[in-house]
Amino acid sequence: MRLSYRRHRRPSRRPLALLTAVLLAAAGLTACSGEDGPDRSVDTFLKGWRSGDLNAVGFVDATGARVPAADVTQAIKELSGELAATPPALRRTGEAKVTADTATATVRIEWTLPGDARWAYDRPVRLARGGDDQWQVIWEPQIVHEQLTRRDRLGLRRESGPRAAVLDGAGQPLVTPRPVVRVSLVPGEVKDVPKVVRQLDSAFKAIRPALVPPVDLSDLPGRLAEAKPDALVEVVTLRDEAYRQIKPRIHGLPGTRFPTDKLDLAPTREFARAVLGTVDPAQADDLAKHPDRYVRGDLVGHGGLQGRYDERLRGAPGLTVIVNRPGPEGTLVATGTELFRREFRPGEPLKTTLDVATQNAADTALRAEKRRAALVAVRISDGAVLAAANGPGPAGENLAFTAQVPPGSTFKVVSALALLDRGAVTPDRTVDCPKIREVDGRTFKNSDDFALGSVPFRTDFAESCNTAFVALAPQLGADGLAVTGRSLGLESDWDLGLDAFSGKVSANGGATEQAAAAIGQGTTIVSPLAMASATAAVARGRFVQPKLVLDPAPAGPAADGPELKAESVAAVRAMMRDVVTAGTGTALGDVPGSPVHGKTGTAEFDDNPANTHAWFVGWQGDVAFAVFVERGGSGSGTAVPIAEKFLRALPR
Repeated sequence: MRLSYRRHRRPSRRPLALLTAVLLAAAGLTACSGEDGPDRSVDTFLKGWRSGDLNAVGFVDATGARVPAADVTQAIKELSGELAATPPALRRTGEAKVTADTATATVRIEWTLPGDARWAYDRPVRLARGGDDQWQVIWEPQIVHEQLTRRDRLGLRRESGPRAAVLDGAGQPLVTPRPVVRVSLVPGEVKDVPKVVRQLDSAFKAIRPALVPPVDLSDLPGRLAEAKPDALVEVVTLRDEAYRQIKPRIHGLPGTRFPTDKLDLAPTREFARAVLGTVDPAQADDLAKHPDRYVRGDLVGHGGLQGRYDERLRGAPGLTVIVNRPGPEGTLVATGTELFRREFRPGEPLKTTLDVATQNAADTALRAEKRRAALVAVRISDGAVLAAANGPGPAGENLAFTAQVPPGSTFKVVSALALLDRGAVTPDRTVDCPKIREVDGRTFKNSDDFALGSVPFRTDFAESCNTAFVALAPQLGADGLAVTGRSLGLESDWDLGLDAFSGKVSANGGATEQAAAAIGQGTTIVSPLAMASATAAVARGRFVQPKLVLDPAPAGPAADGPELKAESVAAVRAMMRDVVTAGTGTALGDVPGSPVHGKTGTAEFDDNPANTHAWFVGWQGDVAFAVFVERGGSGSGTAVPIAEKFLRALPR
């Protein structure tokens, strides 16, 4: 029997070889996408795009022809158009996909647009392997964006929304569109430029209240000379009411034109100007400081609330990335293609405590004052700032809030409260008021060298006897005055929406410093707002921080103070009434309405006793106020008449 059998064959090597080849090929693809592959070329390209140096990258066009790196650099710059100054963030997402001698990588392009807007999208970058086995980027404008062609340029179109309003305490806009007149000249019609300039200057100086700052015409001849003969050169923009004052003087001058317009303005030119600030076209320093926020022509808040809350009030402009293309004359024109759009975000209003009638009264009271001055009014019941007026001086200077000056005898309100709290005196206790009193060799005297003799303390207060308070100063102790001042809100950390100085009270000084501090001299300094707030605390019976901005509410307002001693504060109130009925403030005795309480002050500010600031603090009804006039002389002679104008102008 023959045994049949099948010969055992050895396994073929061919499948194994094929598998090995496949694995090696796969390994080769991975390597090509790795250190020496297309990924490296893509990353180098992205780095060079952002830096502006593409010399380390090889480029070809879609036909395989070489493209110089400098040409690609220039093309990217041109295609980027208005975005060229802020190259995008660039990164590769994943590994390139390789097919034979071509590869495609996906890159993320993220532009940061003005206003911190983000525009991001993905684009493919194609590559070709050259004869030297190096990967080259296939350059095409679509790398920058899929809708771009060679002649296209990216452009930006901004759309500003309406600026939000600053609201008064009743929720009504303080700034609304109001008529203005743009006084202008046509250069070709002005034959005698110096004469017309003199006539305009004289007319502008006649406007009342005076323009602050005054109109500067020094550059007007030069501007007229540089302009075309038929151009319209604007000289100044005036409120309609100011223009009407001088219309007869300037309307017939050669070359004048008077186009009208409306601008967002406060009720009057001086209306709380330092508190509100201004809204003006973006200035050079605005553009330099915030190139990503403003462009030429934007309206920007400067100073006061408009400046502090500019971002809230202006909102965010709408922004559209568009495609521009050279027109027949070579200038860029929009193609109508929009690549990205962000709608404008309207501004949010700012709610304040200001009261139009009270502010108008304060402005009216200071209108005739030629010295730097301030008047601030606070509602006693809740601490709301009703008015903050500033007299002549830099337009943005808020003397009412930020002055740091000695309070003079108005500080006897604090000193008297401190003495009464400590039982050192009563209103009816006799306290001598001699003409002079010496303390450690320093002489203190009364205004105009008066002497009252032996009189009740209430009379010393009403007549503002310095020597009586100097005699009582040692009983306040080293820091008694500062402690009482703090109970009235002085030296507190206030947060009311604008910078404000809450005062600094003398403490731990020697005998002469204590004596000076008791009459509001020495190292004690305050602002008008600080004194109005302290006066309101006396009228109310406790300190409540002044409020100016209600919405958005300030983050860290000062806490309410403790209840003041009822007997002491009642005595101070009565003595402040005596000032008006029988003391240094009798000019206010016949002011209509509820009784007026107050205290005059004359504050020396240097070594010459003749140099003094004038003060008056007081209240009527629910309104506490402070009047300050720099170098104003006596409180009774200068500040009291201003207080009278203010109170008589208040609505009844």
